[in-house]
Amino acid sequence: MKIKLAIPLLLSCLLIAFSHQVIGQPPRGPQIVSPQVHADRKVTFKYLAPLANEVKLSTQFTHGDVPMIKDAEGIWSVTLGPVKPDIYPYNFRVDGVSVMDPANTFFFPNERFKGSLLDVPGDKPLVHAANNVPHGTVSYTYYPSIEESTGSLLVYTPPGYEKNASKKYPVFYLISGTTDTEETFFKVGRINFILDNLIAEGKAAPMIVVMPYGNPAARIAEQTGQAKPSDLMSREGKDAINRSKMFETDLMTKIIPFIEKNYRAISDRNSRAVGGFSRGGGQTLRTGFGNMDQFAWICCYSAYLSTPEMETNFQHIYTNPEKTNKDLKLLWVSVGNDDFLYEQTVTFIDLLNSKGVNHKKLITDGGHTWMNVKSYFAETAQLLFK
Repeated sequence: MKIKLAIPLLLSCLLIAFSHQVIGQPPRGPQIVSPQVHADRKVTFKYLAPLANEVKLSTQFTHGDVPMIKDAEGIWSVTLGPVKPDIYPYNFRVDGVSVMDPANTFFFPNERFKGSLLDVPGDKPLVHAANNVPHGTVSYTYYPSIEESTGSLLVYTPPGYEKNASKKYPVFYLISGTTDTEETFFKVGRINFILDNLIAEGKAAPMIVVMPYGNPAARIAEQTGQAKPSDLMSREGKDAINRSKMFETDLMTKIIPFIEKNYRAISDRNSRAVGGFSRGGGQTLRTGFGNMDQFAWICCYSAYLSTPEMETNFQHIYTNPEKTNKDLKLLWVSVGNDDFLYEQTVTFIDLLNSKGVNHKKLITDGGHTWMNVKSYFAETAQLLFK
């Protein structure tokens, strides 16, 4: 009898406890769906902040912040557009404080801030869309880095990599920009989908892409309990060059040996490319020009080297342009005409022209954005390893 009574009594106690717990919960606010991309490509953004005095939307497809309007429930909203199909970073400014969109799970990985991402599809799938084609694999891995630290990498292996254990592939080492992380070319640049689509169309050679973190000084500081070094104000100063050299050492002595030991990588200069955006573009040029025996392909996105630095450290690139032109299968430089590095990059291009150094250039509309970077990557991916 005691056993029969114990079960109902236990259930009753649980129900009472549960009812008190539910009653004790604070009321939930209205459910927010944001962003909403409409059929006409207008986009509605919403943010719940009943106590805020002002909320603005900051995006990379508008000029300046856009004020939002609050309704009776405390939901701030604005509808913009139509918006050109692409992927755009955005965030809200709530009483002057920048915040992500809590209703959106897609975010911009960055070591200083976290923005959200808006994906506006086109009538036809864009080059970065997840199409119905064979897909490669992106994996996260760790490697023994400089100064006894542990480094992290993202590695893209092309469709079919797992099926043919004897096939080896060329490697593209791809470096993201200042304050970006090793995830940015993957989550914002969508290079995996770009390559999947280009390979399926026969426009790009199957390749491995290695995405390292471009700021080993910050990683070492974090792992040793020190303060993260501040962002550099100058791209040409001694500190910038020293940090770039630190990354170069990590790439040449740690990352490349790790990749060639653990992946089926072809280990010769004709099968190695290095590329990067912004700070990563400067690291690309310094590493590529400083190790011409290791790379035959150099891709610089929205970056440059100054004439004094070229004169001091890389004069060999143009004192014998015939050798450089023979050694490099591709030297690529691209920039947007509204990029804050446009003038310096054009000066660098002019220097290459004046010295007879062969290169491919691409000047696009737009600024220092990942919208441009995706197009630069898609263009260069079709040129590599052919």
